[in-house]
Amino acid sequence: MGQKRVPLSVIGAGLGRTGTTSLKFALEQLGFAPCHHMTELIRRPHSAQAWERAAAGEAVDWDEILADYRATTDWPACHFYQQLAAKYPDAKIILTVRDPERWFESTQATIFSAEMVASSGPMAGFFRKAIMRLFDDRMHDREHLIAVYQRHNDEVRRTLPPQRLLIYDVNEGWQPLCRFLGVPVPGRPFPRANTTEEFQGMAEERRRQWNSRR
Repeated sequence: MGQKRVPLSVIGAGLGRTGTTSLKFALEQLGFAPCHHMTELIRRPHSAQAWERAAAGEAVDWDEILADYRATTDWPACHFYQQLAAKYPDAKIILTVRDPERWFESTQATIFSAEMVASSGPMAGFFRKAIMRLFDDRMHDREHLIAVYQRHNDEVRRTLPPQRLLIYDVNEGWQPLCRFLGVPVPGRPFPRANTTEEFQGMAEERRRQWNSRR
C-alpha cells in the first residue's frame, strides 16, 4: 500500500510581496513542510501547466497538484484560496498583509517590473491568465493596484470564518503565528527572506538560466 497523503494544513491567502517567502520558511521550520510557493514552479516548471489550466477555469485535481505539500503561500496558490479552503476544510488560512503603499512599491521593483511582466519563464502563462487579469493588465497603475490589493484582503476577511483565519504581518514574528497554529515558538530568529534586492538578484540569475536553455 502507498503512503497515506497528509492533507493540506495551511493555506496562504496573501498576495505576493506581503512576506510570503518569509512565511514559507517559517511554516517549514514549524513542521509544515514542504510549503508550496511560486519558486516551486521555477524548480518544477512542468507543474506550471496545471496552474494555468486552473487559471483558465478548467477543473483540476488539487490533491494531485499539491501532493506532498503541507502548506501554501504566495502565487499561484493564493489565487485559489477559496477553492482550497473549501477542498481542505480543516486547513487554517493565513492572510499576510503589509502597508499598501510599500506593497505597491515592492511589486514595481520585483514581480511587476517591466522585465518580469515580459518574462517567458515558467510562470508566464499563469501570470497572463490570472495575475494580469486580476489587475486588469494595469500593472503600473498605483491607485488601481492598491484598490485591487485592498479588495482582495477585504474579500478574504469577509468570506472566511474568523476562527480559520489569521491576518498576519510577518514583522509580528513567531508569537501570533505559533499561537494560531498551536505549535511551540522556536528558539531561533524569525526568517526574513526575499527582500527586493534578493529578488532582483535571483531574477537576474533565472533570466541567465532561461536564456542559456534556448
